[in-house]
Amino acid sequence: MTVMHHNGYEAIVEFDEEAELFHGEVINLRDVITFQGNSAHELKQAFAASVEDYLAFCAERGEEPEKPFSGQFVVRADPSQHRAFSSAAKREGVSLNKWVTMTLQRAVS
Repeated sequence: MTVMHHNGYEAIVEFDEEAELFHGEVINLRDVITFQGNSAHELKQAFAASVEDYLAFCAERGEEPEKPFSGQFVVRADPSQHRAFSSAAKREGVSLNKWVTMTLQRAVS
């Protein structure tokens, strides 16, 4: 799997052996934006065109396009996990929010 970027939008790309085609999908928003191409050059062009088409479509409808993630999300945990997370954050001398982001960053690194 390959990751591509265009104007703040992030997409993953996979190769379909049967169709002999690269297929991509924007992953950092809830709206669905897909694209495809036969070569790396074509794939890059299709990605940029799909993002620009999405932005134009939103403008035509008078809607704000969804922006890549805002940086805020809700985490639900059972009370005993919440207590354990909060205690771990206090032991490290950081807020629960900071502890969660640090822990998640370690998980994706």
